[in-house]
This record gives sequence, structure tokens and C-alpha cells, in this order.
Amino acid sequence: MAKVLILGAGIAGHTSALIIKRRLGKNHEVEVISPNSNYQWVPSNIWVGMGLMTTDQVKFELFPVYEKLGIKFTQAMAVSIHPEGDRNSGKGYVTVRFVDGDLKDTEKHIEYDYLINATGPRLNFAATEGLGPDKFTESVCTFQHASHAWESLQKCFAKMDKGEHQRIVIGTGHPLATCQGAAFEYSLNIAFEIKKRKLDHLAELIWISNESELGDFGMGGAFIKRGGYITPTKIFAESIYKEYNFRWIMGAGVSKIEDGVIYYETLDGEYHTQEFDFAMLIPSFAGAGMKAFNKNEDDITSEIFVANGMMKVDADYTPKDFTDWKASDWPSIYQSPVYDNMYAAGIAFAVPHPISKPMKSKNGNPIYPTPPRTGMPSGVIGRIVAENVADRILTGSTQHKHKASMAKMGAACIISAGYGIRHGQAAVMTVFPIVNDWEKYPKWGRDISYTVGEIGLAGHWMKLFMHYMFLYKAKALPFWWMIPE
Repeated sequence: MAKVLILGAGIAGHTSALIIKRRLGKNHEVEVISPNSNYQWVPSNIWVGMGLMTTDQVKFELFPVYEKLGIKFTQAMAVSIHPEGDRNSGKGYVTVRFVDGDLKDTEKHIEYDYLINATGPRLNFAATEGLGPDKFTESVCTFQHASHAWESLQKCFAKMDKGEHQRIVIGTGHPLATCQGAAFEYSLNIAFEIKKRKLDHLAELIWISNESELGDFGMGGAFIKRGGYITPTKIFAESIYKEYNFRWIMGAGVSKIEDGVIYYETLDGEYHTQEFDFAMLIPSFAGAGMKAFNKNEDDITSEIFVANGMMKVDADYTPKDFTDWKASDWPSIYQSPVYDNMYAAGIAFAVPHPISKPMKSKNGNPIYPTPPRTGMPSGVIGRIVAENVADRILTGSTQHKHKASMAKMGAACIISAGYGIRHGQAAVMTVFPIVNDWEKYPKWGRDISYTVGEIGLAGHWMKLFMHYMFLYKAKALPFWWMIPE
């Protein structure tokens, strides 16, 4: 009997757990370790942050689902990986720390034959002074954060109802933050609600981002086919923001937040401040912060992880100039190059390089987005890792039949721009591939036939349908496996 240990129960980890258990059946053991007892459908946190959904509509308890499937679930936090075991046992194990209940602050060693690291990002609010829901800004990265953001936003609406002007700032809260798409989506929902309440004249809406231009989204932007024309996402995003009366501050590296004031540096090397009444800024992402040790208890963390805590996989991490980066640098099986029974899925894997061009201010400080890999890419990666591990266990082969490079993978993104069955709308954008391949597609960087964008009511229906469809799948309800990532 083989044991598969999965760290994390987000989109990548949960997808891996469901698929690998279905493949392996009762003859092998699957265990999931997560500090969170809930699964949450993160894309719908935007609606929680607008009071349009409750937290219970975007989450559910993991234990009943895993119990039904025969998956062991341990609510704990992984703190270190020991791939070689110890001097008494050659079997790898993970040290976990229990975070709740009677076992709080106690540790345990959990052995494995195969390890899938799907811990996702650590929301690194501390990297920017004053950032975060416990400080001066809001977040929609978790359902708890989104609920808190809605409480704060309601206060702004109440003040506008009384005739008070409110300045609302949305964007990124660190020079290297990612997830511009989530912030962009939240900004459009706020603008939609303000317009619906006829409070436009009392709201100043501002977008602040580390992107060098609007519509970059951490993907170096894109050229999309829209209405028979080829349009840069820069124009696509600018047209939407002009419609919603936003002004934007680009190439901005936020360095500090005080009560009502954002401090930032721009690419031209100037330092500025921006006042706000309400601000939702996405933090930078880091790895979970796990350590790694060999059987002699030597620290091998730098062999397993890169500096930010993400796990090294089958990518080319050789330092190169931006013009020398290639699509082939990106991983396809997400296997550790040091220990072949270890894999990383979703955000937990270390990217070889940014997709957007790395930029520095005139003062030499990096200001640019890191690559997004949430949602659909995380689910796809979680699936192929699970399929490959299952194949290895069932056949004994070390070959990997399933591959999913982000340089050969497409993604669909639906950005809600207002909620409502009759009046809602959303921007729908597909890109293929996610990572530009300038060798294969020298003109556009991507296949323009599959890189398209539209905005309208139909997009909102699609996003609402996907909310229920993916929660249905995540709950492992009948025929869940027929729903794609």
C-alpha cells in the first residue's frame, strides 16, 4: 500500500485529492493536511466583498467530503519536510503543527511515499508596512477578508448617502504583487454598485497597480480578438475604466500604508502619496514558509525551495536576460528535481521567471507583477500531478504521461463587472497560452484564434453558473469527475 500526502486543500490540493483517491481506490491511502477546515471557492469572494453572497455560499466543511471518499483529513499546518526520513527510517515525512483543539501547539510526524505540496500562497501582508485587514486596508483573498471588506465598504456607502465624498482606491499593495485580475474585478463591482445607487458624483475611484500599463494582469498584457478586431488588453481595460469613471496610477510600487494614506514609488523614480477613505490592496504572495532537512538534520531548504518559499520543480531557473527567456523554461510535470517522489501544484511551485517584463524604478527598485496562476491553472496542474502520481503507484512506471506547461495551457477568466440576472455583466477573456511563446507565435505571442475578449450580460450568467458548478464538483457530488478544470 502506498501513501500519498497532500499539503493544502485549496483548488490545486483539493483537486489532486479527489482525483488521486478516485484513481487509487481503497488499496492506497490519501491524506490531506490543511490548517483550514473549509474549502472556499475563491473567485466568488469578490461577491462576498460586495454583500452579494454570504460566506456560507462560497465555502463548505472539508471533513464530511473526505470522510465520504475515504480520504484522511488532518487539520494542521505543515512546518517542515524531511524527504529522506531520519537515521532510523528512510521514509520521508512531514512535521505538522496542530492549530486548533486539544492538540494545539503540538507536533507530529506524518510519513509518505509521495508528497504533493499544494499549500498555495502565504498572504504576505507584512511585506508592506500598514497593509492588511488588521491594519489600514482591506483584502478579498479569503472569505473572512472579503466579509470584513464588505463591512467597511458599507460605511463608505452610508457616508455617500449622507452627501459625503469618498475616495476609493483598489489595486496592488506591493511592488511585486500579483492577482491584478481579482483587484480589477472588485473595482468594477464597486463601480457598478455606486452607479446603481446613483452616487457617482460623490465617489472618486482610483486604480493603483505595479503594472507598467493597464491591462497587463501579470501576463505581459495580451492581444485579443474582439468584434472582429485585434485589441490590446490595455485598450480593453482602459475603455472599461473610462466607462466606470476610474483614474489609474500605473507602475506604482506601494511601500507603506498609514491611516488614510498610501505611500508609493513610480517607475520614473518619484515618490508620491495617495489619500483614501477605503482601500482594497492585494498583498504579495510568498511560500508557506516550510523548512526542509535531510536525514542528518542538515538544513536543505535552499535545495527544495527558492528564496520566497515556493518549491523548485522541473523548470529552468537559470538567470537570463528577459529577451532570452523561452516558453520551454516553464515546468510541465511539477516534480522536484531533487526528490522524485515530491511534486508541487498550483501556486506552491516556483515560477522560472515573470511573464511581464521585469521593470525597475530609476532608483533601482523592482516594480512589476509576478505571474498569476490561480483558478483554472491551479486546477489543471493539480489534476495532472494527481494523474501522474496515480500512474506511478498503479504501474510502477516513472514516466509522466500527463503534462501541463503554462506555456502550452490556455485559461479562461471571467471578470464580474456587476451582479444581477438582468443587469449584471462580466468581461470574459480567454488566452492561449498563458505564458507568451514568441517563437511559436512571433506576431502576437499567443494564438490569436483562442485569445478573445467580450463583455456583457452573458458573461455574468457564465460566472454565476461556474460558481455553482465548481462548488458541486468540489463537494464530490454525483459525476463530479466529468466537470473539467
